[in-house]
Amino acid sequence: MSVTYSSYLKLDELLSLQQPRDGALEHDETLFIIIHQVYELWFKELLHELDYLVGLLRANQTPRALHTLKRVLTILKVLVAQIDILETMTPLEFLAFRDRLESGSGFQSFQFRELEALLGVKSRAAVERYPAGSAHRARVEARFGQPTLWDAFLRYLAANECPVPEALLHRDVTRPIEPDRALQEVLIALYRSGSAAASVCERLVDLDEGFQEWRYRHVKMVQRTIGTKAGTGGSAGADYLVTTINKPAFPDLWAIRTEM
Repeated sequence: MSVTYSSYLKLDELLSLQQPRDGALEHDETLFIIIHQVYELWFKELLHELDYLVGLLRANQTPRALHTLKRVLTILKVLVAQIDILETMTPLEFLAFRDRLESGSGFQSFQFRELEALLGVKSRAAVERYPAGSAHRARVEARFGQPTLWDAFLRYLAANECPVPEALLHRDVTRPIEPDRALQEVLIALYRSGSAAASVCERLVDLDEGFQEWRYRHVKMVQRTIGTKAGTGGSAGADYLVTTINKPAFPDLWAIRTEM
């Protein structure tokens, strides 16, 4: 049988995956399911693109790295825009089916935890949220132990003859990224040199800002939908989400702004 649009995209399987729990279906539950399934598909694509970006940086391929960053940034804009759709659902419309979620929560998204780890948000607690021996824990744990996008960027800078402190090139990659004054001086000199690598720096700032924007919009969406109530799955809801905003993944690229 020849390939068709439907067979190539597995449409029959895809369109059968929006299955609410047994019971009366609330109108807005279909929207809620589709939005979150689409988020997970975009998370998969972001992981795909960012892993590719890591390889490009390691290979010192600046034009392709910039092109890939542009694609990632465009995807992030779509992720933020999807929140506008969720916000068309009123608190009462969400409450009409919220109990059906039981312990289910976006807090449990293993792909988002992988994205955080890849961007340098490393936490052993994030790994331990998943049952020992589970496939999801194995995925998050693997990301926890791997070098981050920032580590690939530091090696990219070194390959472009920037005097990156040796200790940073051999840092413990399971630790969160900490600002480093010596590196900041290297970055300032890089910007002033007019090197093409400075464009990569700026796109990484865009990436960092894009994720912070998504977190902020996510917080406001939760606050307007459930206020200060606890989240599903036992999470602290908006109170927890507030603690995740205004925490840049790449602090050195922000710290140098006052000295440029």
